[in-house]
Amino acid sequence: MTNLLLYLATVLIWGTTWYVIKLQLGPVPESWSVAWRFFIAAGLVACWLGVRGRLVDLPKGRDLLFVCAQGVMLFCLNYWLFYLISNDLTTGLVAILFSLITIMNIFNQRVFFKVRVNTRTLIASLIGIAGLVLVFYPEFAKVQSSERLGVAVLLGILATWFASVGNVISARNSRAGLPIIRTNMIGMFAGAIVMSAIAFASGDVPAIELTPRYLGAMLYLAVIGSVVAFGCYLTLISRIGADKGAYAGVAFPIVALLISTWLEDYRWTPPAMLGVLLIVVGNVLVLSKPDKSVGKSA
Repeated sequence: MTNLLLYLATVLIWGTTWYVIKLQLGPVPESWSVAWRFFIAAGLVACWLGVRGRLVDLPKGRDLLFVCAQGVMLFCLNYWLFYLISNDLTTGLVAILFSLITIMNIFNQRVFFKVRVNTRTLIASLIGIAGLVLVFYPEFAKVQSSERLGVAVLLGILATWFASVGNVISARNSRAGLPIIRTNMIGMFAGAIVMSAIAFASGDVPAIELTPRYLGAMLYLAVIGSVVAFGCYLTLISRIGADKGAYAGVAFPIVALLISTWLEDYRWTPPAMLGVLLIVVGNVLVLSKPDKSVGKSA
């Protein structure tokens, strides 16, 4: 699959998951919704690998620790926090917070791998984020009076940082030659196990809502939003780097916005149209010819 198809699949799928996550909010603790999601996703991948006879040569030793760390960051901590703040913040604002992952990936790659900052990617990301602010500006107005806004925003930034660290660890695992699908499977199991431990420690009783809405949302998030989307996304990162791959985090909120227009009667405004244009410009910049400095050490 080409990089463009991987990118589009990631953007389109994750653009729908923000709305679907809302369908899971309710009587089931957010911690258990995250745990069930990734237990199911990991189990499905394990079954698929087993049927194909590829459940072999799993990571061991130091590599296994990195795979588990990737799983805890990507499939546990960041999702748990995003599920929590989705109770207080609108979808648009949550998407804006997550779009910061582009900048965080560039910073974290510099810190952990001493990769030179790709100036064009940084500029493209800033243009895209500026576009998102214009698109979702009305969302800020809706939450300005919320007493929990400050805490929710800080948790959202922390959640995005966890996801960014997971991206960087994923890039490390790819460089080590670890197979993406098997790495994802182990990482999802590790994330689900740690999430379960956090849930028990927090006093959250295991629960599940036996309704078509909740179960349908959980299956969609586990199969399409986790197995398929993460497979595409982490493959993309292994090919073009965490900084460029994470630009999907700037683009997929536009898909969420289109869904909101259809299902939630979102009203387009001139600033929103300008914001979409800026995001398109940022996409063109970030997906153009790679900067020669990428991959070089300082």
